[in-house]
Amino acid sequence: MISKAKITAQGAYVPDKIMTNKDFEKIVETNDEWIQKRTGIYERRISNKDEFVSDLSYKAVLNLQKNYNVDLSDVDMIINATLTPDYKTPSVASYIQSKLKIPNSGAIDINAACAGFTYGLNIANGLITSGQNKKVLVIGSETLSKITDYSDRSTCILFGDGAGAFLLEFTEDYPSFITSTFGSDGEKGHNLYCSNLSTHMFEEELSNPGYVVQNGRGVYKWAVSTIPKVITNLLNQSEFSIDDINWFVPHSANERMIESICEKSGIKISNTLLSLKNFGNTSSATIPLSINQAVIQNKIKKDNLLLLIGFGGGLTYSATLIRWTI
Repeated sequence: MISKAKITAQGAYVPDKIMTNKDFEKIVETNDEWIQKRTGIYERRISNKDEFVSDLSYKAVLNLQKNYNVDLSDVDMIINATLTPDYKTPSVASYIQSKLKIPNSGAIDINAACAGFTYGLNIANGLITSGQNKKVLVIGSETLSKITDYSDRSTCILFGDGAGAFLLEFTEDYPSFITSTFGSDGEKGHNLYCSNLSTHMFEEELSNPGYVVQNGRGVYKWAVSTIPKVITNLLNQSEFSIDDINWFVPHSANERMIESICEKSGIKISNTLLSLKNFGNTSSATIPLSINQAVIQNKIKKDNLLLLIGFGGGLTYSATLIRWTI
């Protein structure tokens, strides 16, 4: 099916508080050089105690409005991707609908962890292309600092908070979306989880309830073996090759992981957009933050081809090949 969805605006927001690698030297056994060498992260943003995902999402949308002077009063669907919502219900998307006073909009939250934003884009593209909706806000936002165990040196150095937002609109002749794919390997879900009501989803008993728990080696092994194949299959669905891609925008999980994925996929690291250096791993927000940074730096040009791929908790992945239409 030929897409009828066009990306018309984007924006982002990160909290003011900065937590550097040096700050972690005071609370766990680590150091700045070790963190940089193994992750590529220099600093991350941390939300205040009274600052939540709904606040970050709302400010990202306000930034989108400011950047492109768009009218959001006729948005008819809001999709917020997050694994750290303020409440189980009402949804963050409902809060955004209320704050923006959008009268006739649906509102849903989705949780695909680090693949959430690309899942949201693909869902929005499907809704618009099918004729169900005409104008959709897609937001990826996280306050991972609120579910991070700062005594666990293997995970606490990774995560930060932030949000990014895209506006998608119906178009007859200039769509952004070329092809997409998604999938899951739920049997490996125990490698990255944050428990809630149950601690017995998997064969072994889960630990550290309420905090992010990650088997870094397990996630790394899965990602570097799976994501290059996903990229190949995605491009095989299109008329384009790796050489046609102007910018590769993966989930900013870990720089060493991304380097391995690029090497296996034949992608130049110089053509890869990441947000982890200054913001850390922000799960569903990493991809829109990476794009926002590149837009500010005037790297992305109109009609550039961007390959977006999110992957993580689930273990899930979602990818989309888009033409930049802003």
